[in-house]
Amino acid sequence: MSLDRIHSRLVERGIPVSVASLSYWQRGLCRPERTQSLRAVRAIEEILELQPDSLVTLIGPRRPRGRWLGHVPGSLTYREICPVYTGLSDLLEKINNPVDGQLETLSHHERYMVGSRREELAARSRVVFRARQDGVDRYVAIHHNENLAAAPDGFTSDFCRVGRVRADPAAGLTAVELIFDHPLAEGETYLVEYEFSYKSGGPEAAQYVRGFRFPTREYLLQVRFDKAAVPPRCYQIWQPNVGTPPVDRSELRLNNWNSVHIFEFESQPGVHGIRWEWS
Repeated sequence: MSLDRIHSRLVERGIPVSVASLSYWQRGLCRPERTQSLRAVRAIEEILELQPDSLVTLIGPRRPRGRWLGHVPGSLTYREICPVYTGLSDLLEKINNPVDGQLETLSHHERYMVGSRREELAARSRVVFRARQDGVDRYVAIHHNENLAAAPDGFTSDFCRVGRVRADPAAGLTAVELIFDHPLAEGETYLVEYEFSYKSGGPEAAQYVRGFRFPTREYLLQVRFDKAAVPPRCYQIWQPNVGTPPVDRSELRLNNWNSVHIFEFESQPGVHGIRWEWS
């Protein structure tokens, strides 16, 4: 029976599940774990004339959510590191983010590029994860544009494939699901690279920050400026949470390549970044 036909039969029973969701379940890209989703699976068993629970038992145990934070000492919530938490929460709900807390970040290196008109050009990340448990197979990359002028119109990735993409232009948010080539075993490491970019240049930029919910082994952030737009002063900034005003930790010296960077080892959860002054 086709997915379209199954979808129609579910609608007839008052259980609206999209064809896309059915496809994700069929291919193992996400699990039907919510109450409404499990109701749909039991209805599919009836539609396909299968034995009761024959499909439900294939789903496996529910993946950890929410309270998984308690397993990672010192963790923060999304609300504490994202100034537009409501919009982000909605995006993650649409993606059905299943990996909350199941990946440890061993290394996150990123380069942020600023153009000749002081505009954001691109933010490229190279991340090494380690699985905290068996079965994790994806990561959700998030980009927040504080100026709300435009969402990135370019995205590339390596060593993974792109799954669901959701955006909230009003909140300046974009979320992209990155799917690994196989489910990880507990303790296994995995490398991904991805880049958010603006094909014709984004809004004017005066800082770049990264929010970490969990302790991170190492974090490297490099900001590189076009030679036609070099700020006179740059600073390392830090916030323990978005409810606390950012503080300047130190002034950074631009090198001959119009670049500054910060490197943190065993960095704590919070908001880490670099800001600069144009005059």
